[in-house]
Parts: sequence; structure tokens; C-alpha cells
Amino acid sequence: MNVTFYEPTYEPSRPPQRREPFSTVPFLPDPDFIERTDVATWLRNTLIPLGSRAALVGLGGVGKSQVAIQYAHRIQQEVPSTYVFWVHAGTRERFEEAYRSIAERLQLPRRHDPGVDVLRLVYDWLFDVQNGPWLMILDNADDVDMFYRKKPDRTATVASAQRPLASLLPQCTSGRILVTSRSRDVAERLAGGSRSVLSIQPMNEGQALQLLQKKLRNKYEDEAAASLVRALDYIPLAITQAAAYILRRWPRTSCLTYLEGFRKSEKKKQSLLHKDHGDLRRDAEATNSVVLTWQITFEQIQTERRSAAELLSFMSLFHPQGIPEWILRSYYMRRSEYKSSDYEGGEDGDESDDSVELDELDDDLETLRGYSLVGLTTEQDAYEMHALVQLCTRVWLSSVDSIDRWRDVFLRFISKEYPTGDHKNWTRCQQLEPHITPIVETEPATAEGKGHWAQLLTNAGWYGWQIGRYNAAEAMLRKAVEIRQEVPSGEYTEAYQALVTERLDTLMSVGILAGVLRFQGKYEEAEVMNRRALDGREKALGADHPSTLTSVGNLALVLGDQGKYEEAEVMNRRALDGSEKALGADHPDTLTSIYNLAYLYQHQDRFEEADQYYLTALVGYRKVLGPAHPTTLACEGHHASLRERMMN
Repeated sequence: MNVTFYEPTYEPSRPPQRREPFSTVPFLPDPDFIERTDVATWLRNTLIPLGSRAALVGLGGVGKSQVAIQYAHRIQQEVPSTYVFWVHAGTRERFEEAYRSIAERLQLPRRHDPGVDVLRLVYDWLFDVQNGPWLMILDNADDVDMFYRKKPDRTATVASAQRPLASLLPQCTSGRILVTSRSRDVAERLAGGSRSVLSIQPMNEGQALQLLQKKLRNKYEDEAAASLVRALDYIPLAITQAAAYILRRWPRTSCLTYLEGFRKSEKKKQSLLHKDHGDLRRDAEATNSVVLTWQITFEQIQTERRSAAELLSFMSLFHPQGIPEWILRSYYMRRSEYKSSDYEGGEDGDESDDSVELDELDDDLETLRGYSLVGLTTEQDAYEMHALVQLCTRVWLSSVDSIDRWRDVFLRFISKEYPTGDHKNWTRCQQLEPHITPIVETEPATAEGKGHWAQLLTNAGWYGWQIGRYNAAEAMLRKAVEIRQEVPSGEYTEAYQALVTERLDTLMSVGILAGVLRFQGKYEEAEVMNRRALDGREKALGADHPSTLTSVGNLALVLGDQGKYEEAEVMNRRALDGSEKALGADHPDTLTSIYNLAYLYQHQDRFEEADQYYLTALVGYRKVLGPAHPTTLACEGHHASLRERMMN
């Protein structure tokens, strides 16, 4: 993408007149400004050479413009021979207005002549080294099309309609340019590369507390302040907004009461973050509401790259920390299942293979990272977001009536991706656990959603059982059974009817619940549940099906726990014989039947028989599952305790 830069066109007969340097910065220095030493040092070092450029990039409200204001005033004080120009770059109109204002302040010749390109006159003056050093702050330069694409703009003047605004920024040895932008792409292009771009992050806790203390003056409360700035993700605009709210309502509102309200509900958070109190050091056309500030960014991404906005919507429903990359890749490979009819995916709308889908994911993530909405964790295999960014994204989705659709997409997807509680799946279960917590606590409103919810509850309860969280597992599994045994009414969709009336799904939830109850010592109820699962599977699958035999073995265990040894042995031998025939002698289910018999014999003091069965199970487990598998280790532990009793 080429940009043409103009050559100066001063008339030799009319040399420019040297004027006393001045500043057009429209904001006074902020007495509450908190210096970030690392940022100030980088900025000073980067802009030392004349002709240099630098850019500050980051979230809206993170403090980029405030840093630029402070730097501009510092330069004016330290180097009074420097002109300081402030150019609002959010729209073409604001950019042109700023250049025309500069022309007036400089009293440039011919600026009022008919047909004269005033923007070109300003460019020529900036290019001329005889006019002395200057600094230009290009604030809110977010739109790449405005600076680099020759796209007609009906609102621009005829002379500048086809002109990319980057061509009006001279590359010369007399001036420096500092850019603030939400877009890393724009920042890198205007600054000349990534080395000249600094990402402005939220404040650290110490800086955030200093800012809050300055804003609140004598109304600052040490005890609640740290929790408040932490809840606000250390975002300067959010802290300033909260302080303004507190001051307006003092003494009825304090740091503590604001924090309590903020934590009360998502709806209350939305209300507080929507408040827009004036700030003399923010552009008059810029909102002081965190929600509205970030919605501008969301809408820009929606226009620039629709698929990236879709990804942002999807990611806003995860826990803010540790969003696994593999779950995003899985979503992109299957997202055609979840797209609504009005979604315009891809460049041409055609079906894409996995490699194309994953390339698009990488591009979408790069876009979101470029706008500082998503970050990569230090482990490089997961992503993170600010909780406030997620909240404001959900508010934005609500404003366009899309939040319910995205919650449905998320539930359907995560219910399929959350694996069973088998040991091989524990790593993924652990990674997804923080992300499903809000879902498992909230019953969906729709009938179809309840079916997906029951599936998620079943697998999450299974995992909870395996890692020893019995109370939570029991609660989830009881709810899953309750949902799955509901009789669907005629108003329910066919998809939901297929889910709830599928008897095997219900029986799976019942069987896992029985296992949890047994581990809690609730043997009688566990027996009832196991018999229910067994009866249902015998009718649906037959007496010799592996799933039926699993229920047989589980019932045998709880019978043994209650001292019903004869029936337990009959059931165990049925499970063992059936598994050997259906699955083979080395199958894990067959080995489990052998292990269970050994455990039963041990409790009957039939030590010799128990010893032989333990040894057989151990040899098989080590071969099939490996020596470090939890089942292998548990079997070893029981065998060791048996040998100890035999020695005594």
C-alpha cells in the first residue's frame, strides 16, 4: 500500500515568517496524573532524535492520551523553542479541522485564498527545517482506512477527498510525531514499525491506588481501596469514573459501598460502568463511560473484521484467565454448526477446510490482540482478557440483541467439548473447569438448553467424583438426572425431545450419581440408583452389553459395601465372565471386574484368592494403563494392604 508524500512548495518570493513557538494542546496538565516511569523513559528515549516517531497503543481508557498530554507539556517547558501541535485523528473532519487551526495560528500566507489546499500549506510548513523543531500529537488514530486507503469520503473537501491522511504527515528532520491508537496495526504503520510502538497496559496496583487516592482526596479508604481498583482491573478510566461517582454521592456512597454494589450483580456493574461524568482532560466528543468507550472499539472491529468480532463475542463468555487455545481451535473447526443464518463467515462464504479455519483464527486473534482486547499467557498456550472487557462486550451484545444467541452457542459448544471424567481427560477437564462454573450454576431458560446443560452437568459431575469433590458432584448429577427424566411437553423442540427421551443418557447420569453416593457412604441410595441403571440398560441394550455389565459390576461393589457378599460375588462373576467374552481378557473393564473380585474377597478374609486376583489385575493394569495410572496405583495400594494383613 503506497502513500505519496508531497514536496514543499513555498514561493521563494514569500519566505515563511518565524513566529514565537506555541502549543495547541487543548488540555491543561492533570494535577492527579500518575507518572509511569517506564513509559516516560521509553517515550523520552524514543523521541530524542529529530524526525523520530513513536506510538502508544492500548485499550481505550488505559491512559494513552493522558501520557501524551503530560509529555507535550513537559516538552513545551523543557524545550520552549518547540512548537507543539495537537491533532485529533479520530475522524477525517477532526484531522482537517486541526490542520486548519494550525494554519490560522501560524498565519500562513494564502490560507484564505480561493482553491488553496490549506492542509498542503501546513504540510509544507512542517517540512521546512527553517521553521524550527515541532512535536505533533496525533491522538486517537484508530482507522487504518482513513490514513492509508484512497477511499472517497463524501464529507471531506474536494481537494482532499482521495488523499490518505498519512501523506500529510511529513517525514523530515525538524519534527517528531507521537501517535495514540487503539489499533496496533495503525500504530505500527504511522510510527514506522513495532520498535517505535509501546503497549500501554493497565496500571499496577500501587499506581492505581495512587490515582484513586488523588481523585478522592480525604474520602479515600485504605481498607476497601485495594479491592476496588482490583475489581476495576486497574483501568485508569474505570478508576476515575468510580471516583467521580463516589464524590458525587458522598457520604452516602464510599469506596466500600461502591465495591459492594459493583459485586452485587452483572446488571449493577453495567449500571455503574455506564455512568459518564465530565473530565476536562478528555476530548469533549469522547465519552467518559467505560462501556461506551470500549463499544466504539467493538464496533470498529465489527466493521473491520466481522469474524474477529464474533470471536470476541464468544470469548467474552469464558473465565477471563486461561482460555485454552485448543478450545478456540476446536470451535473454529466446528463453528459452522453454531453460526446463525445472518452470519457472514469467511471472505466468500464458502465452506473452508480446517487449515483455512485455523488460519482465520490466527488472524482474528491477531486483530483482537492488536486492539489490546486479548493477551497471550506466558505459557503461550492460552489467552486472557480483562474481566471488564468481557463485561462490556456482553453489554454491547445485549444492546444489539445478540447476547442470548451467544450464550446458547457457548452452552451447546462447551457441553460437547467438556469430556467425560476418565483419567485420560483430566487435564482438559481441569483447564475447562473455571469456564463452566457460571454455566453449571444457572439453569437455562429454554427446553433445548436444558438438554445440553444436563450433558455438561453429567460430565462435570463425573470429573468432580473422580477428583474427590463429592458434594459438588452429587449436586450436579442430581440436577442432571432431574432434567433428563423430565417428560417433554408438546411445546418442546424435536431436538430437545431427542435429548431428554434418550434413556441411555439418563441412565448414564444415574449410574455416575450412584458411584458418587457410594463414595460418600450412602450405600442404600447408591444401591437403588445402581439397580435402576442396571434395569434400564438391560431393557435398552441387553444383558451382555458392555454398558450393562458395567452396571452389574457397580451394583456388586455397593452390595459388598453393605455385607451382601453372596449376591455381590454373583454379580461380580457375571460382570467378569461377560466382559471376557465381549471385550477380551486384557480390556480395562475386564481387569476392573477382576480387581473388584479381589477387593470383595479381601473383605471376606479370603486372602489367598484375593491375592491371586490382585496380582492378575495388577499385571494387566501395568500393561494396559501404565504403572502411573490412578487405577494401577489404587490396585497396588489395596494389594499392599492385603499382603500386610497376610503377614500378620
